[in-house]
Order: sequence, then structure tokens, then C-alpha cells
Amino acid sequence: MPLYHTEDQAMLAETAAQFMGEEGAIGKQLRHWRDRGCKDGFGHDLWKQMAEMGFTGLLVPEADGGLGMGHVEAGIVLEEIGRNLTPSPFLTSSVMAASALAHASAEGKGRWLPGLIAGDSVFAVAIDEGAKHRPERIATRAEKSGNGFRLTGKKDFVVHGASADMIVVAARTAGADDDEDGVTLFAVPKDAAGLGHNSVRLVDSSMASHVTLDGVELDGDAVIGEVDGGRTVLNKVLDAGRVGAAAEGIGVARGSMDMTVDYLKQRKQFGKLIGEFQALQHRAAHLYSEVEIARAATIKAQQLLDAGSEQASLMASVAKAKVGKAAGLAVKEGVQMHGGIGMTDEYDIGLYMKRDRALAEFMGDVYYHADRVARLSGY
Repeated sequence: MPLYHTEDQAMLAETAAQFMGEEGAIGKQLRHWRDRGCKDGFGHDLWKQMAEMGFTGLLVPEADGGLGMGHVEAGIVLEEIGRNLTPSPFLTSSVMAASALAHASAEGKGRWLPGLIAGDSVFAVAIDEGAKHRPERIATRAEKSGNGFRLTGKKDFVVHGASADMIVVAARTAGADDDEDGVTLFAVPKDAAGLGHNSVRLVDSSMASHVTLDGVELDGDAVIGEVDGGRTVLNKVLDAGRVGAAAEGIGVARGSMDMTVDYLKQRKQFGKLIGEFQALQHRAAHLYSEVEIARAATIKAQQLLDAGSEQASLMASVAKAKVGKAAGLAVKEGVQMHGGIGMTDEYDIGLYMKRDRALAEFMGDVYYHADRVARLSGY
């Protein structure tokens, strides 16, 4: 498959770029909500506008009221979200939760998908139980209780957790904490008794929460997929999140790079534009090549996910690791080439570094995915 967009995808990219550039701009969204200490970290009006554009239901099948598109198209929107640092629950809701709800019962889909598509609902995904990403270990317990289950445990750094109308929770219904089998996914509504939140503001001003589940009682209809067989669905959700985070990271890298190149063309030092210094030209050229290679890896991972390929999970980690390095380089070079003012809040370049730091940890950092690639490759 060619690693570039089709004509229809290019049209979507143009639409997303225009919308995010106008409605999701840094001054209009990120700085606005950050400076007001918004408890959600994003604007619900923008989320509603994204629904009107059709973005929120991109991955939802047409039979369920969505657009029935794929991860390539979702990645196009995420790249523009990253480029403009637009705060939104798109990744957790329209990508990860939507990937989980694809395996829900007809009742579950009917309950949750209309709100997602209309932009009336926000969703979160609760997997990790600790400071670092380690989805292989699920200690939160779900015990049989009548016709349903009782959930007990804790989840950490659940992005948009306190804002979510529903949280997809991975819990253990059988076996030891590190067992591959015995995991089940549940749809936990925000008003469930025993569900608690301790909200934290992340470095990029987005919101996450430490979620506690203190004997949360759920009906059997809350199960997503099969009891004890949720690892298969969970892995699909994880891969969707990894590739989605990579796509947003590409946007962050390209936004930072574009801003830096513009600065090199404007800033004068020693009587000439600093962009005329060959050393800086070399660094900018190297950065461009690294970002484009990472973008190609991300598009490949998106295509494999859409094709249902057995190699999709491996490529998802390749993309996440490659983007982690490229985006990290982009924001570092951006701040350095801006000089001292790059460290001030007045200039947006520092905001790109903060967003990169949050994305780098989300769904696993470079080292986690480099190790995972090695293990999946037989090393």
C-alpha cells in the first residue's frame, strides 16, 4: 500500500486542517481553557462542533450511525489536533472507546454510541495501574454478583476520566494479575455508586484522574466482548490508542517544526537571518527527514489496522516508538533554535514540548515500545 493519502483522504485532511486551524487554534482553545483553570481541560462546544463535522463518529460503522471510516482517516484528524495543540477527547472517545464499543452488545451500542456521534458524551479508557504503562498487568478485580459484577481496584492517569460519561475499564475476572487470559472489559457509567476520582492536571494542561472502584456494581450488560476473553478486545483498543497517539505526535512534531522554520526565516543575528547559517540548515533538514520517516511508519500502522493484519500490533509499536523519538527531537530543536525566548510562556513553542511530554508517556514511551518490538520480533 502506498504511504500517502488518497484523494478523498486529502480532502478530509484539508477540511480538518481548516477547522482545527480556525476553531481549535492555540489561543482560542488551549490557552483559553488553561488560563481559566478549566476542570475538563477542553471545551465542550468544540467537541460538539467536531461532531457536526462528522469527526466524532469516524470509526463508528455506518450501520451504527457513524461514517464507517478507518484509522487512516482518524489519524488525519489527530494530526491536525496535534499540529494545533487542540485539547479534545477525540483520542480517548472517538478512537479508543469507539474501538472497544465495536465489540459491545446491541444494547451497549444503543446506549453509548449515539452520544458519542452527537458529541454529547465523552468517554475514557482505564487500563494502567501505576505510574508507567504496563497493560500486561491487570489487578483490578471483577467478581460475580448476582446477574452482574462487582468491581474493586484502582486505575491511574485515566485521561479525561473525571469528565467522562462512561469509562471503559479493564478488570480481572479470573487468574493472577499477570495472566494473559481472565481479563474482561466493562462499560462503567459516571454515576455508578463506588466510582471515585482524584483529578490531576498534566504538564500539557490536559486533565487525568486516578480512578477508584470501590465495589462498583454493574449489570451483565456492562460487559464489552466476552467474559474472561477481553484481552483480545483490549489489545485492539491499545493498538488503536498507540497509533492514534503516534498520529497526534506527528502533528505536534510538524507544528513545532513549521513554527521553528518560520522563526529561522525571521530572526536576525550578527546582521543576517539565522536561517542562513548552514549549521541550523543541517539540523532543520535532519529533523524534517526524521519526522517524515516517522509519519510514514504511522500511516503504515494505520493501514495495517484497517486491513486487520497480524502485523498491525507490531507496527503500532514501531510507529509509537519512532514518533516518540522524532517528536521529542522536534520540540527540543524548536526550543533551542528559538533561543532564550523559547523558554517563555509568551511563545507557543514551549507548549509543543509540554504536549509532546504528555503524549510520550501515553500508551507507553519509546523504551516500552522498543522493547515490545524486540519481543514481538523474537528477540
